[in-house]
Amino acid sequence: MQPMISNFIEKLPTGIPGFDLISKGGIPKNRTTLLSGTSGSAKTVFAVQFLSAGIKLSNQNGVFVTFEESPQDIKKNFISLGIPIEQWEREGKWAFVDASPQPGESVLESGLYDLGALLARIEHAIKKVDAKRISIDSLGAIFHQLNDKFTIRKELHRIATALKKMGVTALMTAERISEYGNIARYDVEEFVADNVVILRNILDEEKRRRTIEILKFRGTDHQKGEFPFTVIPDEGIIIIPLSAIELKQRSSDYRVTSGNDELDKMCGGGFFRDSIILVSGATGTGKTLMVTEFMAAAKNNERCLLFAFEESREQLFRNARGWGIDFEKYETEGKLKVVCEYPEVKGLEDHLIIIKDTIAQFKPTRVAIDSLSALERVSTDKGFREFVIGITSFIKHQEIVGIFTSTTPSLMGGTSVTETHISTLTDSIILLRYVEVYGEMKRCLTVLKMRGSMHDKEIREFHIDNLGMHIGKPFRNVTGILSGKPAFIQSYDMERLGKMFNEDK
Repeated sequence: MQPMISNFIEKLPTGIPGFDLISKGGIPKNRTTLLSGTSGSAKTVFAVQFLSAGIKLSNQNGVFVTFEESPQDIKKNFISLGIPIEQWEREGKWAFVDASPQPGESVLESGLYDLGALLARIEHAIKKVDAKRISIDSLGAIFHQLNDKFTIRKELHRIATALKKMGVTALMTAERISEYGNIARYDVEEFVADNVVILRNILDEEKRRRTIEILKFRGTDHQKGEFPFTVIPDEGIIIIPLSAIELKQRSSDYRVTSGNDELDKMCGGGFFRDSIILVSGATGTGKTLMVTEFMAAAKNNERCLLFAFEESREQLFRNARGWGIDFEKYETEGKLKVVCEYPEVKGLEDHLIIIKDTIAQFKPTRVAIDSLSALERVSTDKGFREFVIGITSFIKHQEIVGIFTSTTPSLMGGTSVTETHISTLTDSIILLRYVEVYGEMKRCLTVLKMRGSMHDKEIREFHIDNLGMHIGKPFRNVTGILSGKPAFIQSYDMERLGKMFNEDK
C-alpha cells in the first residue's frame, strides 16, 4: 500500500492583525512571497513585522537583507513600533545582510554584479542565527541595472531556488509604478514567486486609502479582494477585514432608556440594549442634546462612552451643564469617558482602530458617535461604508447600545450620504427636522424605524429649553414635513378625506 501524500501547505503567522485571517493562516512555509507596492505603501513595515512575528510568536530567527536603507536607519525607524531589533541582534535572533549603498560607492554595471557573492553572504547569515525567515528589501535595487527581462527573470529564479534550498520562508519586496498597473516594475517578478501580495496607497479625491490584496497563493487558499489597512504607531500594520464580520450577534428584548421619557414611549419602551440608533437632522435640531441625554444614564451607574468629532470637550461639558447634566461629575466617578478629536487628524481606518480599542478598554454599556457626517469628510464612499459596517458590527457583538448622529445637507431635511450608507445597518432611525408653520420655525421629531418593535409613527413637535428636550403633540393638517415642503390641508379637504376613508372601510 502506497503512503498517502499530503497536500497540506503549512503557513507561518505574520503577527499582522487581520492578515493571518485573510491569508487563512499566514505566509506559506518554505516558499517565496513577493510583496509589491508603490512608494509609501508600507512594504518595509510588513517585511520587518514578518520577521518580528517569527521571533516573538514562533521562536524562529530571521535575516533582513537591505539594499536601500542602512541597518542603523532601519533599527531607528522601528523603535517607535516597539520592535527591539538591536537587542535581537545581540541575542543572535536577528541578522542583517547590508547591501545598501555606501557613501562614495560607485554604481556597479550589471555585468559586474556578483549575485553569487550576495547569496553566499545570505547563506552565511542564515546559518549564523539559524534563521527560518528572511526578508529582502527590495528586488528593484538588485535589478535596476539590468534592462533585459529574460536576465532579470533568470536571476530572480536563481535567488528563489537558492532560498528554498536554504530551508527558509522568504518575503521579497518590489516596487510598482502605479497602483493598478503592472504587478511590479519589471513585469516578471510575479511569475517567479510562489505567492504575490499587493499593497496599495490610493489617492482618491485628495484622500489617501491603503489596501492590501493577496493576488496569488500557489497551492493554497486565501480570501479574495482588497482589504483596508493602516499603520499605527507602537503597533505597525493593522488590516481591517470585513470578511471577519459574522452575523452571529445575540438579540435581546431588554430595553434601556434613551434619556427622554416621552421618546421612550414613542419607541415602545426605550431602545433595545444591543441596538444601533441613527439620529438624523439639520444643524441645530437637537442631535447633540439627544446624545447628551443618552449619556446621562451615567447617573444610573451605566458606563458611557462618547466620541465627539465636531465639538470640543469644553463645549460639550458646557452644553451639558446648561441642560442640568453634570458630565464632569460622571467623568470623575469613572462612569463617563469623552474622546474629542478633529476628523482630519487621522485616516478613517485609524479612527476605527482607536474607537474599537477604547471600547475594549473602557467596556461601556452605551456608546455615542457625534457625528458620522464629520468622519465622512476624511474618507471615500467605499472607505466610509467599510468603516460603518466595521463599527456597527463591533458594537452589536459587544451587546452595547449605540447612538450615531448624522447631519442632513439642508436645513429643511433631505437624505445625506451618511444615511445612505448606514440606514440599512441601523436598528432604529430618528429624524429631527425644521418645519415652517405660518412664518414660524418649529422643530419636529419622528421615529422612522424601530426594528423588532412597535413604535409611534406620528410626527411630533418638540422644543428645547434649559431642562432639555420636551416632545409635544403630533402635527395635524400638515403634509410634506419630512420632504421639507410642508403643505396645509384645509378643513373641507379633511372632511372629504374622512368620507373617503369611511367608504373604504
